[in-house]
Amino acid sequence: MNAADLILIPLKGADKSDLAGLRREICRDHVRSSVKIVEFELPRRDAENPSYREGVDDWHDAIAEAWETHVRAHLDPEAGGCVALLVWGDPSLYDSTLRIAERVGKRLPLRTRVIPGITAIQGLCAAHAIPLNEIGAPVQITTGRQLRDNGWPDGVDTIVVMLDGDCSFQTLSGEGFSIWWGAYVGMPQEILLSGPLEEMTPTIVERRAAARKDHGWIMDIYLIRRGAA
Repeated sequence: MNAADLILIPLKGADKSDLAGLRREICRDHVRSSVKIVEFELPRRDAENPSYREGVDDWHDAIAEAWETHVRAHLDPEAGGCVALLVWGDPSLYDSTLRIAERVGKRLPLRTRVIPGITAIQGLCAAHAIPLNEIGAPVQITTGRQLRDNGWPDGVDTIVVMLDGDCSFQTLSGEGFSIWWGAYVGMPQEILLSGPLEEMTPTIVERRAAARKDHGWIMDIYLIRRGAA
């Protein structure tokens, strides 16, 4: 972060103000005063667009324009410089930061560098002290939308589900599933719940709703195994 000339902090509305606050806190604790820190309003996705993919593409275009506007305003394109963003989790896993950077790179002389950190999956498995996979067995990483729309994927007994605002594990029927769920993993307000899916479903749904109400936002992730004791 101290190698940057400019750090951009996105503001995602009042309901997610804690996320910007955490970024501010990290910068306050670790960034030298010579680094310019600029906050900007993040464009919102048009949830009314009947085409999910089209809506996301338009949203990413709008974010890329916002990035470009602030880079041009605070860095001299002729002199060069380094702009940084703090990304939660891993930008290679169900995150569009790198796709947006690619868009900006078509209009600015941009070279993207990723400083790897801890993925949400690593954090979840470490917090529960469990292995990600069974011995010699594959794992599928998927989304709540995919689980809800398509059911349990073929060929695997372990799945990790991200981006699930609807608790899509409720769509799985029958016994034989175990879940390891975590919210705010690695943070002071971390919540961890695990056990047989059938038993844990109402508890997780209730705790998730309460935590989101208390904090104004929630980031959660879970692992489910089929046939696990």
